[in-house]
Amino acid sequence: MTPAPMGPQDLFVSLQGKDTWSGRLSEPNAEKTDGPLATPAGARNRIRAFKAVPDYRNFSWEFQGLSGPITIWLRGGRYALKEPLSFGPEDSAPVTYAAYPGEKPVLDGGERITGWRVTQHNGRTCWVADLPDVADGRWSFRQLFVDGERRPRPRLPREGVFYMEDVPGLKLPAAWGSSKQRAFVAAPGDFGAWRNISDVEVVALHWWIEERFPVVSYDAHTRRVELGRRGYAPLSDDTGKRYARYYVENMFEALDQPGQWYLDRPAGKLYYLPFAGESPETTEVYAPRLLQILRIEGDAEHNRFVEFLRFQGLVFQHTDWRHPDEEGAVASTGFGHPGEVHLRQGDAAAAQAACDVPGVVRLTGARHINIEDCAVRNAGWYGIEVGPGCQGVRIIGNELYDLGGGGIKLNGSNAEGPRWGRNGLHRLTDNHIHCGGRIFHSAVGVLVGHSFGNVIIHNHIHDLYYSGISVGWVWGFSENVTCDNRVEKNHIHHLGGGGLSDMGGIYTLGVQPGTVLRGNLIHDVTKSNYGGWCIYPDEGSSHILIEKNICYETNSQVFHQHYGRENVVRNNIFAFGEERVIALSRSDVHLSFTFERNIVVSRGKPMFAGGYGHRFEQRGYITDLNLFWDITGEVVLGQARGPDSKPLNLAEWQKMGFDRHSLVADPKFRDLEARDFTLLPDSPAWSIGFEPIDLSDVGPRPRKSVHP
Repeated sequence: MTPAPMGPQDLFVSLQGKDTWSGRLSEPNAEKTDGPLATPAGARNRIRAFKAVPDYRNFSWEFQGLSGPITIWLRGGRYALKEPLSFGPEDSAPVTYAAYPGEKPVLDGGERITGWRVTQHNGRTCWVADLPDVADGRWSFRQLFVDGERRPRPRLPREGVFYMEDVPGLKLPAAWGSSKQRAFVAAPGDFGAWRNISDVEVVALHWWIEERFPVVSYDAHTRRVELGRRGYAPLSDDTGKRYARYYVENMFEALDQPGQWYLDRPAGKLYYLPFAGESPETTEVYAPRLLQILRIEGDAEHNRFVEFLRFQGLVFQHTDWRHPDEEGAVASTGFGHPGEVHLRQGDAAAAQAACDVPGVVRLTGARHINIEDCAVRNAGWYGIEVGPGCQGVRIIGNELYDLGGGGIKLNGSNAEGPRWGRNGLHRLTDNHIHCGGRIFHSAVGVLVGHSFGNVIIHNHIHDLYYSGISVGWVWGFSENVTCDNRVEKNHIHHLGGGGLSDMGGIYTLGVQPGTVLRGNLIHDVTKSNYGGWCIYPDEGSSHILIEKNICYETNSQVFHQHYGRENVVRNNIFAFGEERVIALSRSDVHLSFTFERNIVVSRGKPMFAGGYGHRFEQRGYITDLNLFWDITGEVVLGQARGPDSKPLNLAEWQKMGFDRHSLVADPKFRDLEARDFTLLPDSPAWSIGFEPIDLSDVGPRPRKSVHP
């Protein structure tokens, strides 16, 4: 006999089910006349039917209304979706969609490719599949997943980047605001008249963004490449002294490495070069059909929210990507500032932080929604997007990885926008976000735009090409709704990879009273040309408390403030910046930050750097009661930029009014070589009032310790 339901109203969904059955049984009965439902959408519709009954007491259970919380138990297996699973205001109810105990239900936006023929291509074994929907123009995809792993399209160069030889209409040196182009001249041998040239993509890496350009044409005589979009930024390198770095993707002629694939859209043929040991009979190859898996869409403007839904233990996988301006793409909303424009038809970049790239799971007009212990993987966009009109969303204990974009986005109305679009009061805790930015390289782990009162704690974020956590979306000192955000106990590391510039482990913007960055462990941030920092208060960052963080190993400075006012930087450990350890780029007539009771450790580099708009004589900050140490020898407290600048020792530094009560001494860490920054009992840091930093619980906690 089938086990009884787990609750008086609970329903079951199974691949062996039917949406015409009751859903009250976890397995089909012996007569095959009743059993579980077949799809999550069928369960949603059944709940809608329950709710439609005004008085359930006089009906049998099949027609009852909801008398309390209900759980939809999804049995294990792959649920192939033909369209995103959608919920609206009519679905508001205390309903949980949960994995059946011990099983893993997968909501899948892809289709398995079968019918392979084995042939040869470029001297290698090649599988070929005929796809009639592609040939007829009904299907096209840009991602392929083999046995759960992303597979690359052919690219040139195979390692590193090309440099554009010339960009007509762009004069060097070029600044960020220079004119924007939609053509360039390739260096000899870098480009070709490849098959299906309009499917070839140029990916430019410069400044803090990537730009993805479809190719319109290539003239082999002049080597001129015409692009399908104009640049969002000038096509120069971020030094401004040479033209942009780029690579080229999706050329049939370059298909020559195991694991690569190519979709010949006009012919409707998919080519795949297998790894040793892969066989057409046993290897699972999936191509995405959908862009999104889950949509929760309320109407905040008219006070019709989606509320009280919970998703637990589910897997969302196999989605494609489109550029935000392309037909079929669901553009993210609400980002932009006076110095930036929204993407529109003809633009190429995803803007800073890939802010216009939507989420595979997307919420708007939603309140009190829980997403717990789920996975988002093999995706083309951001993992989870919480948009305008959302409050009180809990995203806890999830793993988001192998993402075309970043992990989680929060964003709503700015200070000038409608109040119904405000976004805030969310909890993002104990999530593991990694292997992101695989398509949109400038995407970040957690992006907080216009959003307030959020708790972002105990997350593990790594292996992205840009910032780890970004908070704020107002450049300068204008009115800002982003405030009172708590970013605490996160482990953030191995960012950048040398591809982009101007990034931070934690990056902030604008005036943010009440925002606290506390107890985070941040390390190994690597920029391309400039700006690989652990903590980076960028333009206008103000009234932020930065304390008890341990930050080390960057190839710029470890802490860098562009400009802002009255931030407090205290009781942190900053170590091993390749250029300097601490920097202020621009000082104004006000106090930029107070720097006190910190431990600063260097490896042969000065402690403080001057910036493009800051000289030490201008002061700009208060710094005192700190402990400085250089593991290679004499401590240099400050040195301005430029080869002729003079290094300043402690006495000279103090003469300028800085660090009057600070010390130069070995901090006496337990094991600096192993990056154990625990202070020994006889550390001189205790004499300056330094308080211990306990990072024993940094990153995700065991789920049993997380409050429900």
